[in-house]
Amino acid sequence: MKSVNLNFRLSAAILVAATLGAGAMSAAPALAATASVEPEESGVTTAPAPKHSWFFVQRGFVIPGTAIYDTNTGKYIAQVETPMLGDMAIDPAGKHYYVAETDWSRRLHGTRQDFISVYDSATLKLEGDIDIPGRILVGGREHNFIVSDDGKTAYVYNFSPVSSVNIVDLTKRKFVRSFELPGCADLILNPGVGLAALCSDGSIASINLTGAKEEITRSEPFFGATTDPIFDNVQYDKAKNSVVMLTYTGLVYTAKLGAKPTVSTPFSLQEAAGVRKGDTKPLDVNWYPGGGQPIALHRASGHLFVLMHSGEYWSHKDGGTEIWDLDLAAHKVVKRLSVDGHPSVLNVTQEAKPKLIVVGEGEGNGSGSGFAGTAQVIDPATGEIKQTIKNAGSGLIQVID
Repeated sequence: MKSVNLNFRLSAAILVAATLGAGAMSAAPALAATASVEPEESGVTTAPAPKHSWFFVQRGFVIPGTAIYDTNTGKYIAQVETPMLGDMAIDPAGKHYYVAETDWSRRLHGTRQDFISVYDSATLKLEGDIDIPGRILVGGREHNFIVSDDGKTAYVYNFSPVSSVNIVDLTKRKFVRSFELPGCADLILNPGVGLAALCSDGSIASINLTGAKEEITRSEPFFGATTDPIFDNVQYDKAKNSVVMLTYTGLVYTAKLGAKPTVSTPFSLQEAAGVRKGDTKPLDVNWYPGGGQPIALHRASGHLFVLMHSGEYWSHKDGGTEIWDLDLAAHKVVKRLSVDGHPSVLNVTQEAKPKLIVVGEGEGNGSGSGFAGTAQVIDPATGEIKQTIKNAGSGLIQVID
């Protein structure tokens, strides 16, 4: 049946083309008299420095690239060349975009090459590459590739042959060294010390990089990595030198970073909204957080935004039907916003009057559907949809800190 439909469409297309062709031939003399012979001129424009109103969305697993949009207008700004399973980091000074990526000399086999590409943020021209010894091939994550607050150092998570971290000098554009990080991942900046990371034993590691050799210490375990894991897009707050974390059941943790991180007593996100606490019982329907990027912190106000859905435990990949606005200091959900499209990724601009950005899965059947995702820009104060951008992308959303 499909072949018949296809043949019909092809025949119809040929017929239309022939008809148009005949018409075009008969009209040719009239068109020739009015045709323009002025040559077209091409040009190159430049983009302004990254703005806090912008957001960066990865196209998805199928289609490479990271698109840039303005939340104020909904307009497309440009695209950064990021490959599938690549990670992008934004220069805090706004001068460069960095992309950690992997290539093979024969496309999908041959000699493997791992490197950081450096792009000028104004022209998007490639300025050069920085070779590194390896990187983990996982795209769409926030904490595999991070840049220090002063913009001088990059940290690339690696798993070759074991869990490790590559340190790169971005000023000299040179690989510095690697160190092993057994049983830990999710790199977090730890000012004055170096890094922090979450570990499989339920602890948080402090990684001191101030000396000639790294020193790694771990806190006491505070979460169950196999029973109630923490979502990997933890939220780092530079001003407070802290990190906010959320578990699959909805427990909220905050940790004060430093040489010896201290972790707060958790509280239930659901109870903060006046509903029953989440648990791990099978077939027990409740409100749970979910998605590939389910939480976003507006640092100035201390409000955490969470994608929530009604479901069972282990439904942590499901997109949201609501966004919960949590006042972290008050331990209270102050607003619940309905959201369409079951978005699985969420972020918030760091403006004085922030905007939420979500991407729904659209008709592409999942977060790997390339262009199919529809982005929405939402006013968190009212829930009003300010912009709707079709075919924006479906992957990780990044904003300017």
